[in-house]
Amino acid sequence: MPYNNAYLPMPPIRLAHKVYQPLYTISNFLNIIHMSKKIMLLILFLALFINQSNSQTKNNFNEINEVWYEFYQAFDSLDYQMMAKIHSKKLIRISGGKKIADYETYINSYKTRFKNAKKDNTANGISLRFFERINNDSIASERGIYKFINNKDEHNEQIYYGQFHVILIKENGEWKILMDYDSNNEGAIGEKDYNQAYHINEYNKFIIE
Repeated sequence: MPYNNAYLPMPPIRLAHKVYQPLYTISNFLNIIHMSKKIMLLILFLALFINQSNSQTKNNFNEINEVWYEFYQAFDSLDYQMMAKIHSKKLIRISGGKKIADYETYINSYKTRFKNAKKDNTANGISLRFFERINNDSIASERGIYKFINNKDEHNEQIYYGQFHVILIKENGEWKILMDYDSNNEGAIGEKDYNQAYHINEYNKFIIE
């Protein structure tokens, strides 16, 4: 029977009374080419996905930074309602590594604190620097060093440093602070640690290319 060129199964080769089947046929080569195309498409897809992910991450950083700017503004203007706005009602607040509070307790404490500051005509200020920032489209972890100034620009001005770890989540399309932990490690955190961390706008340091 003649060989069908459409499939091109080559005749067995007989050598020393042994039969050797050719390793490749045209069908094999076509399959390899087909698989190669799939691999190339997969690589291209992954490259595009990584670029898109980086873009989304930058967008997330910009959105999260807006939360921090409102956090700063709440201290500058002594506005407890702004503090309430940027925190989730499921908040877990751990202060100084020693105390734990829920949303209502935490916000009410700032209501009293800011009211007293207004009464005494004192100013406060806070700023954050970061050594770890991780996020996706629904949750973020932010770690760094804070600098808190009490009696700002007064003769009795006091400056405190500490380390924080904050978890944020997206609720109805808006980032909210879900967990806020801070501690000064028994006074071990200071200005040097603060200066070694990254500015809030230096988030490119945390984007994995």
